[in-house]
Amino acid sequence: MRMVPKPLGPSDLRVDGEIGHRLIEVKVGVAALRNVRSGLMQLAYAMTERPGSEAFLVLLDTTVTRERLQREWNLAASVLRPELSDRLSLCIGDRDHFIGIPRDTDPEAQRVLSHFVAGEKRSTNAGHARGDAPFVVLKVLLHHWLTDAAPLSTDWLASTAGYSYPTIAGVLRSLGSLIERQSDRRIRLRWFSRDEFGRLLAASGRARATVRFADRSGQPRSPESHIRRLEQLDPPNIAVGGVLGARHYVADLDLVGVPRLDLSQHCPRRPLDLGFVHELDPALKRVDDPLEPATVIVHAVRHAASLFSPRKGGLQWADPVECLLDLHEAHLERQGAQFLESLQRRRPKTS
Repeated sequence: MRMVPKPLGPSDLRVDGEIGHRLIEVKVGVAALRNVRSGLMQLAYAMTERPGSEAFLVLLDTTVTRERLQREWNLAASVLRPELSDRLSLCIGDRDHFIGIPRDTDPEAQRVLSHFVAGEKRSTNAGHARGDAPFVVLKVLLHHWLTDAAPLSTDWLASTAGYSYPTIAGVLRSLGSLIERQSDRRIRLRWFSRDEFGRLLAASGRARATVRFADRSGQPRSPESHIRRLEQLDPPNIAVGGVLGARHYVADLDLVGVPRLDLSQHCPRRPLDLGFVHELDPALKRVDDPLEPATVIVHAVRHAASLFSPRKGGLQWADPVECLLDLHEAHLERQGAQFLESLQRRRPKTS
């Protein structure tokens, strides 16, 4: 049995796996029904290329309720031919068990799905999860929109984000009219709405795998002191973001002091490497309580190109969008809004 994606007709009709007569598409961290809808349609298209196949859309770590998923399934089933809807299922991952809509899967299908999902988790354990693609692609598009007015090619977007063309195409379709398409097939953001920024914020916590550290010595060092120590250590793939990074891009930002040090680590295909934190300050200990104050925060940068910029004195600067997300994550919403407005005013003019 094969457990690798196989082309089914055109390249944009590929699915994540084909095991015997079973087609499997996996989506991680789904928060919007449109992603469920696109996954169901993707499988329906693929099934038409493989008569007699059975298809499963597997949702892992979804925040969509079962009731909403059931309603979405009913809508999809009302427009699909019965010979397709009868062989298509939604599966909600619950540890190593899958709850099926409209029907539970049989024991053999449960075993196949568990085996396949375990393999998917191993292959994405390096941190470049497929479920992060909408966040990564939208973040790269926003960065380009704020810093470069020119349309871009999907090849550039794929190489910068680090995802395949089918994945990029799927994300662009989901963005709908937000994407402006040129006659030469280049693209760019048409605008950037508050709703889309809200979605970016909602996905950022999981996609950036944020880890927080607090000082346990009782005499915490200042962020500036930590920066000086980091410049001596010069750990690879580290950039300064947060308040310090935002001030680098917008010097007159309305901020008093530096409440914490936000660092970004470029690690598109591996987990965060936090070994440098102990060298930075042995008193820093990881905290999991989101309400507990933290002095050093580390965020993962998942796109293939870091988008970091050089920094005088060593290290690098995180990109402007990364700094913007840091401000909001630190509950500095007013300053974040001011920062975004300043970046928008400085955008290169478009024709």
